[in-house]
Amino acid sequence: MKLPDFEAWAVFAAVVEHRSFSGAADALAVSKATVSKAITRLEARLGTMLFHRTSRRLTLTDSGRSLAEHAQRILNEGTAAEEAAFESASAPAGLVRVAAPLTFGIQAVAPALADFMTLYPGIKVELRLSDAFVDIVGEGIDIALRIAELPDSSLRARRLGPMVMHIVGAPGYFDKAGRPRHPADLAHHACFAYTNTSNPDMWRFRKAGGEEAAVRIDGPIRTDSGDAMIPALRAGLGIARLPDFLIGEELATGRLEAVLEDWSASAAALHLLTPPGTLRPARVEALIEFLSDRLRKTCGEFHRNDSTP
Repeated sequence: MKLPDFEAWAVFAAVVEHRSFSGAADALAVSKATVSKAITRLEARLGTMLFHRTSRRLTLTDSGRSLAEHAQRILNEGTAAEEAAFESASAPAGLVRVAAPLTFGIQAVAPALADFMTLYPGIKVELRLSDAFVDIVGEGIDIALRIAELPDSSLRARRLGPMVMHIVGAPGYFDKAGRPRHPADLAHHACFAYTNTSNPDMWRFRKAGGEEAAVRIDGPIRTDSGDAMIPALRAGLGIARLPDFLIGEELATGRLEAVLEDWSASAAALHLLTPPGTLRPARVEALIEFLSDRLRKTCGEFHRNDSTP
């Protein structure tokens, strides 16, 4: 049996992660020529090109894109196996890359990481905050936190808790435009679209008794940031669908008002995602368990502290 070229697969994963031959060479502490030869060797073995190469840009081919996840899994499992041997004799150490939504990351994840690193001083964390979905495998992310209804995926997912969504607007807006009594009424309101969803212009609802409703919304603002909607909401420009953690204070102070509270506005939940594969370094496992425990409690606190009727 001819063994796979594990070295070339690992080099390929590094090039995908660092988006250049030179970046991969620096990360692997080898020459750029070594990286180039490994990629050429793997392409010859597979009988397909993995990258489109120009003097200024390196991009994955369709074949390269489809194989990148396999390469990352090979690299992750090999790295994890070696690190497991080293870490069995010492405390977990090294770098963990974490991705999280912007506001939730600042409010909940960053404080949790500070406590975690106090317990594990040998572990370093790179925290990437963005409301956009990141390519976990392609960007070498160890742990990603997402607030969403997750599609089918090869990623490993752990549901940490529900994320209650509210339909909110300024009291002045509702005094002028009327308070919707049924989701269908939203078709006649100015509704802000959050674009980091699969169908931002369609809001779906479910009532405790099982009744369901869907409404196509329209309004003056489309954005990939819930925070960016707050000033326009305060100004009375329309309605938005936003989570507890983002508008809890606005509701408590009365600057915003929630409507349609007898309807569930979303099936979104907080999920912890990791790349495919079962072997992970001890430092990643430690952070997964810590964040899972902490953020499950955080979801529960959001629910208990909900000040809306």
